[in-house]
Amino acid sequence: MISVLDAAPDPMAAPAIGWGVLGAGRIAGSFSAAVGTYTRSRVVAVGSRDAGRGREFADKHAPDAPVHGSYEALVDDPAVDAVYVATPHSHHRDHALLAIAAGKHVLVEKAFTRNAAEAVEVLDAARRAGVFVMEAMKTRHLPHVAAIRALVARGEIGDVVSVTGNYQVAFPYDETSRIFDPALAGGALLDIGVYPVAFAMDLLGVPDEVRATGFLTSTGVDAQSAIALRFGERAVASVTTSVQSPSPTSVTIGGTAGNIQIADHAFAPTGFVVEWADGGRKEFDGFVEDGKQYEAAEVARCIASGAVESARMTWQDTLDLMAVLDAARGQLGVVYPGE
Repeated sequence: MISVLDAAPDPMAAPAIGWGVLGAGRIAGSFSAAVGTYTRSRVVAVGSRDAGRGREFADKHAPDAPVHGSYEALVDDPAVDAVYVATPHSHHRDHALLAIAAGKHVLVEKAFTRNAAEAVEVLDAARRAGVFVMEAMKTRHLPHVAAIRALVARGEIGDVVSVTGNYQVAFPYDETSRIFDPALAGGALLDIGVYPVAFAMDLLGVPDEVRATGFLTSTGVDAQSAIALRFGERAVASVTTSVQSPSPTSVTIGGTAGNIQIADHAFAPTGFVVEWADGGRKEFDGFVEDGKQYEAAEVARCIASGAVESARMTWQDTLDLMAVLDAARGQLGVVYPGE
């Protein structure tokens, strides 16, 4: 098996910055652990409107970090260089704008906002303020994805003509859960379906046609969907996502001279197999723990260089992705309160 870990920059080699974590949930915990373990940066402040939850979070993930009882206090903390927004999708716009107004650089958990219009607001504010902003699409920075992009760029599987992606999880049904709550911009697509859609667009660009079908939960968010994307007359992509059924999280990339298969955990650091039309086959290994350290390191590198956006997840990439999600969501009939 061939290692591809050197296909992406070593997170530990990135400059050190001070992170402020806005929100004290599970994803924020995973990010904080990755930063503290695999980069030279540190979580230097935690923001939570629940003091007890915030203190519990800090004790576990950043024992020396102060806990701010308001998000305003977090973004005003002078020790914070960059803010990681880890609240529900419904609040990403407001919390990103809050951090930008304080002059902080921002990493916003995917999906970036509820819709493209909100994304435009955030990015326009960042442009005016001259601060760095990036959507936390961790797949763009992982070693196995970098290695796959290099293989494709070299033409090793010919022209890419199809991408098939699947991300399905069985969440216990609870109308009060973030996943099923339209007020929190819940549903499969923005929470997990965004990954395979973004993966296909990373390889194929912006689709010319989006077609989505599926069904909703009783709360009105998308429970399961299948999305077809057409890229001119050259390629198609098929994405399936669900919050009702567990399934391997897989990707298959079809080329005119071979294919690339990621059997499971496709959107975390993992390995893949390349099979060629002539019968050749190679296995590649890109597994490391977690993975969010790679996006955190990208933020630190960009800030140190004075960049306001990442070349691997540009502002236009985020706007294009949000437009596709809007189109799919519109066809599924999902409308969030206030849209």
